[in-house]
Amino acid sequence: MVSHVRRFNRTVTQRIGALHDHFLARGRPLGQARLLWEIGPGGSDVRMLRSRLDLDSGYLSRLLRSLEHDGLVAVTQNGSDGRLRVVRLTAAGLAERAELDRRSDEAARAILGPLTGAQRERLVAAMAEVERLLVASMVDISPADPRHVDARTCLRAYFGELAGRFDHGFDPERSSHVADAEMRPPSGLFLVAALYGEPVGCGALRFRDGEPAEIKRMWVSEAVRGLGLGRRVLAELEARARAHGVRVVRLETNRSLTEAISMYRAAGYREVAPFNAEPYAHHWFEKELETGS
Repeated sequence: MVSHVRRFNRTVTQRIGALHDHFLARGRPLGQARLLWEIGPGGSDVRMLRSRLDLDSGYLSRLLRSLEHDGLVAVTQNGSDGRLRVVRLTAAGLAERAELDRRSDEAARAILGPLTGAQRERLVAAMAEVERLLVASMVDISPADPRHVDARTCLRAYFGELAGRFDHGFDPERSSHVADAEMRPPSGLFLVAALYGEPVGCGALRFRDGEPAEIKRMWVSEAVRGLGLGRRVLAELEARARAHGVRVVRLETNRSLTEAISMYRAAGYREVAPFNAEPYAHHWFEKELETGS
């Protein structure tokens, strides 16, 4: 599988012209051209660019200096926070970006041109699938303190979605309480999934002495649904529970969360009798974790 990925990468880099120092015959490498496109007509925060493109800060600074030297961008301090920098395209930068767009369209047509109509549809569909899977592979899942800004962002979105989907809304004060301390080691843990440095999902574990661990706060942003991220978060929670010595995990959910219910069942969870008095729950699930050899 690794050799297939490497061969695909070699073909793509050659076909799109990434091997040339003068990408699309514009006198600059692909990295600079990509940065111009990403900055966009409205400008961008430098920190956001670094996260979005996954670039080393030193390398990004060198790219920006080269573009500044060519008169294509202007880098200034953020007016509301002097610690942050903002980069904007100059008039020349906007013109250059427009020209890159035009030439990129021509390059795309050159790829599609030799193919039959059916081949074009196959290629575009395959590209969409590859893009989707590549984005999925870029999501990072890691522990976070439940009071961290990314964790709070996830929880606000989670509560907001429940309020919109449950038959009679959702009030966190009525729901079974899960304290922050219960989602920190050694009592539990909280995971945040991030894409381009932005939180897009979460999940938590609460350990119970002598009892099954509980999975809580499972949420995935609508923007990244369909990438298998919910299943990844669930599997990561199970792995960490197993490493903690847990043999059984359980969770409860509301009947309106049909996608989650399907995922739990597909992941091997079986429905059991209610094990708590959660007022918003209609289904209670449990799973025995496989032990390592």
